[in-house]
Amino acid sequence: MTDADELELRRLRWRCRRGMRELDQLFGRYLDRAWRQASEDERGVFLRLLETEDDKLWHWFMGYDVPTDAELARLVDRIRSLPPSA
Repeated sequence: MTDADELELRRLRWRCRRGMRELDQLFGRYLDRAWRQASEDERGVFLRLLETEDDKLWHWFMGYDVPTDAELARLVDRIRSLPPSA
């Protein structure tokens, strides 16, 4: 990973801090396990996801609601399916 990639990842970690433990853990897990291998398209969807209000994110990730955008819905499902850290 290049220095620019590491810098971007650090910036994303800061943007992922939501103050809601569940969301912080889910986003951190995605960054740790999937971000580096993600396609440019998926990275773009993730950035769009970060623009979403916390209450919507919480409903999506807790399974109370589903995003109407199919790309966001797929990414939410992917992030939810990542196993927790040991």
